[in-house]
Amino acid sequence: MSVATVPVPVPGAPYDGVIGPGLLARLDAHLALPPAARRAAVVTVEPVRAHYGKRVAAALAAAGVAVDVVTVPDGEDAKTLATFERVQRAFAAIPLGRDDVVVALGGGVVGDLAGFAAATWNRGVAVVQLPTTLLAQVDAAIGGKTGVNLPEGKNLVGAFHQPRAVVIDLATLATLPARERRAGLGEVAKYGFIADPVVLDLLERHPDAAVAGDPAVVGEIVRRGVTVKARIVAADERESGDRALLNYGHTVAHALETLSGYRRYRHGEAVALGMVAAARLGERLGVSEAGLAARTVALLDRLGLPTGGVDVDPAAARAVLARDKKARDGVRFVLCRRPGSALLVDAPDPVLVEEVLRSLA
Repeated sequence: MSVATVPVPVPGAPYDGVIGPGLLARLDAHLALPPAARRAAVVTVEPVRAHYGKRVAAALAAAGVAVDVVTVPDGEDAKTLATFERVQRAFAAIPLGRDDVVVALGGGVVGDLAGFAAATWNRGVAVVQLPTTLLAQVDAAIGGKTGVNLPEGKNLVGAFHQPRAVVIDLATLATLPARERRAGLGEVAKYGFIADPVVLDLLERHPDAAVAGDPAVVGEIVRRGVTVKARIVAADERESGDRALLNYGHTVAHALETLSGYRRYRHGEAVALGMVAAARLGERLGVSEAGLAARTVALLDRLGLPTGGVDVDPAAARAVLARDKKARDGVRFVLCRRPGSALLVDAPDPVLVEEVLRSLA
């Protein structure tokens, strides 16, 4: 695959998503550093640092900045206020100046955490996103949503802070465990249901190639996912309208992640379960076309993603769902009419929601 550039034309803060193989080795050619930057704080996790830390540091040095590496614990359960404070104190020790830059090198957890740290350090410094997981490449790195979790819920503390650039090196996917690639495909499938049916067609025709990380298949679905998200984010940066559609499957997913202490499911696995729930809810409400739930389960099964086996306590689920960021006078759900078309539904009958949750058992 040749290098593709997808503009993200957010009003007042436009940037590009650059997609291609081997880009980390040529990072200095694709960076958009602040003109006065003298230091870069690279926030990463140890496995990613071991694979890519030296080449990223060399590229940043070639771009004229000194590099300090800030390593954080791996995994969703490390995306906490305690880790956030640890990163901020590392910035203080550097010290990182207002004209300097934060570089997020890793998956969605690193991107969210480093982005939030950048948004709040010295009241906001620049951030560059270098996503190394499929989930981060198609979703978390694009759009400027940053934050950390609380025991009460996912991403409840955060800020909107757009990156200066997003550089997506598809070669990083080759080093991912198979489970991480599969989890990323859960987020990829979301784009097919809400905006681009070609994504579903590619996944249904080439599930094994997608799971294996075949560059021809994965490169195309990453480009399509980034294109959809860029268009939606540019039109609705602060999630007052259509950006909420990007949360298809996420209302239930975030509840499952919270109830399991962020330990049982990868985010894309939880999204897969959430999309099954959303499709069943949509069919029962008469919003979704008949057969959507069966098609959803069939696709996710072929990708090796979970479609059931969930034991949900209804009272605990209700409490977590009530804290969902989209809630207004009741829990709101993103539902799919048919692949490529989605809408936001206000406060469906709680009894029906509970029945759908139980159907995930």
